Amino acid sequence: MDAKKKEAIKNCESFDELLDAEYGERETEARETFEAEAEAFCLAECLKEHRRLAGLTQEQLAAKIGTKKSYISKIENGHADVQLSTLFRIFAGLGKRVSLTVV
Repeated sequence: MDAKKKEAIKNCESFDELLDAEYGERETEARETFEAEAEAFCLAECLKEHRRLAGLTQEQLAAKIGTKKSYISKIENGHADVQLSTLFRIFAGLGKRVSLTVV
């Protein structure tokens, strides 16, 4: 990391300023990539947590919703894009509903 970027990060007073300094301002390619990866990570962690709370292994969840363990693993590790219908099916298999908010 170059000295200019380090200094910009060091002088940040808010999380938004830190994101701007580290990944660029909103709507730049680097920032969009970061935010998409962050959202995928959050979804993966949410799925893992709810699966564990339900007391299911990846294999058990996969069998319950008619998919493969490897697909559940890929989602939980952020290595797969998930269709909305599949997301609904996965969480339904965990006894949960998915609610979307568009902002």
